[in-house]
Amino acid sequence: MFFKKKKDMSESNNDNTTRANENTDKMSQNENMDEVLANILNTDDSISAKDLVSEGNDEEIEKLQAEIADLKDRHLRQIAEFENFRRRQAKEKVELIQTAGRDIIESLLVVLDDVDRAEKQQENSTDPVAIKEGIALVFSKLRNIMHQKGLRKMEAAGEDFNADLHEAITEIPMPGKEGKVVDVLESGYYLNDKLIRFAKVIVGKEA
Repeated sequence: MFFKKKKDMSESNNDNTTRANENTDKMSQNENMDEVLANILNTDDSISAKDLVSEGNDEEIEKLQAEIADLKDRHLRQIAEFENFRRRQAKEKVELIQTAGRDIIESLLVVLDDVDRAEKQQENSTDPVAIKEGIALVFSKLRNIMHQKGLRKMEAAGEDFNADLHEAITEIPMPGKEGKVVDVLESGYYLNDKLIRFAKVIVGKEA
């Protein structure tokens, strides 16, 4: 009986040893799995979580810097385009001012030609009637051209004096015509219904 108990105790010790060895193997396997997982998550043991965050920030900063550089480039291009536009506008304005009267001058050239012909006729003719008619034709053509360009003569004689239209040179006693324009020294003119010259007039007053 003693030998049987001893044998049972020996078998029990062997079972415990076997279980202990199995537990040790399992722990070793778990440690190996942890190491594999660590290698998968972080292949470089020298890189810490802080380094990974810093690397992400650097990429974001580089992206923002690229966007800022692009915006600066666009801004500079817009400034250059506006400067070119401003220069073109200034050049066109100068050219417009220099050639503003070209149309009028070209229209008056025909009148100038008539003046030259009238001058030659006056030198070669002794007929005062023909000379007078020639001068009248020149003036008529001049008035027609100016009218075609929008010039209109102001009718001021006999009208009430209007400081917005008339410039009073003097006043003379004129019973019954007080405050009226009694004479026109220089006619006023409209260009396309816009006043371009005041009429210089003489105004009547009480005697």
